[in-house]
Amino acid sequence: MNSPGSTIAAIATAVAANAGSVAIVRISGPKAQAIGQRVFRPAGGMGQVWESHQVQYGHVVEPASGQVLDEVLLLYMQAPRSFTGEDVVELHCHGGLICVQRVLEQVLTNGAEAAAPGAFSQRAFLHGRLDLTQAEAVAQVIGARSRRAAALALAGLDGGICRRIEVLRQQLLEQLAQLEAHLDFEDDLPPLNPEVVKETVQLVAEGLSQLVKDSYQGQCLQRGLRIAIIGCPNVGKSSLLNYLGSHDRAIVTDLPGTTRDTLEAELSLRDVPITLVDTAGIRQTSNPVEKLGIARSRQVLTQVDVIILLFDVNLGWSEADQALANEIPEDVPHLRVGNKVDLLDQSKYQSNGKLESSLTISTITGQGMEDFTDALLRCCGLTDLERLDTSLNSRQASGAQKAIEALARLDATAKAGLPWDFWTIDLRDAIHHLGEIIGEEVSEDILDEIFSKFCIGK
Repeated sequence: MNSPGSTIAAIATAVAANAGSVAIVRISGPKAQAIGQRVFRPAGGMGQVWESHQVQYGHVVEPASGQVLDEVLLLYMQAPRSFTGEDVVELHCHGGLICVQRVLEQVLTNGAEAAAPGAFSQRAFLHGRLDLTQAEAVAQVIGARSRRAAALALAGLDGGICRRIEVLRQQLLEQLAQLEAHLDFEDDLPPLNPEVVKETVQLVAEGLSQLVKDSYQGQCLQRGLRIAIIGCPNVGKSSLLNYLGSHDRAIVTDLPGTTRDTLEAELSLRDVPITLVDTAGIRQTSNPVEKLGIARSRQVLTQVDVIILLFDVNLGWSEADQALANEIPEDVPHLRVGNKVDLLDQSKYQSNGKLESSLTISTITGQGMEDFTDALLRCCGLTDLERLDTSLNSRQASGAQKAIEALARLDATAKAGLPWDFWTIDLRDAIHHLGEIIGEEVSEDILDEIFSKFCIGK
């Protein structure tokens, strides 16, 4: 990470040849204003006074030669009224690659240090502008792949996670204070009721357990689900992908084995981001190209959240379908789905118990697709999403789980009839893990690891 007290700079917007018409170079630190004054020439003349949170129009120049590098708007934000809590200067220049890179190079040449990934958010945390969960929510808002994921991230940015953790942590701190007071002044205080302590611990553990349980759904919404479609050749795997993706991504013909490699579609089902993987039909073949696709399909099955096993309901459940079912890893949930129900011979369907227990759909007419979507999200554990108002990320959920384990140890300590001092050990441990979640008790190494995963400029 960047050295403490340094002035840092980075491009704060997407960088690409056609990224947009406007790009932003952000400068933060004690020398931000001085560096800005070196490279910026206001249209109103050099004597213009810089006022905080006022926009100025002018040009970025090379100071020595006076060469104009770009026409820009400058925004100065005086500490502590900025995102980082430091003096911040933003140069809003033309987008694309060349102009913004030339502006950044000039800023770095004149005294700024290239910002490490997440450096601006880390400074916002260190200066008390954000707690740690809010800082992490910044990255989640940027990376949100659905409206629901964005809403959860914004709730975290508003402090929703911190408030819930802090309430639970405060309850444990109150119990710890009472225990320590009785250890130090036992003769001067009334007896402590252990049942009150145990009741509080149980309520906190239940609250944390619910947060951990909800975190799975929140993380699925944030990262999205990866779902594979497998089936014998020509059962309609590519047609299902095309139907859900609303456009043709795969060649659909009547020839077996048309899809010879995995195809992927990014889509949203009821505001849940999904990567749907259409695999090559897994079967015995002598075609070397098809063999490669089949080998990749087998590998994909170990890397997805759910598998859809598609079969032709008109042909019935065959030995080949069962052989495919045997390929599914035991730890990966799956749905058995019969396609082409619009062409179905009802007498054949009613005589086959395996078909009766399967979902049936038509990718041509859309028949059965609502029930299919319900079953798919249920299989992924995504139910009652409307209830979800906040969600822990994986780091936060891990900390909550460690706190739950510490409270479980405290419960065992209480049942064993051990003295109060042993109770305080587990209480402190649980409080510490909750403090790590919100940043009250966190090491520099952990902070560096968290913020290193951010984008540069954030």
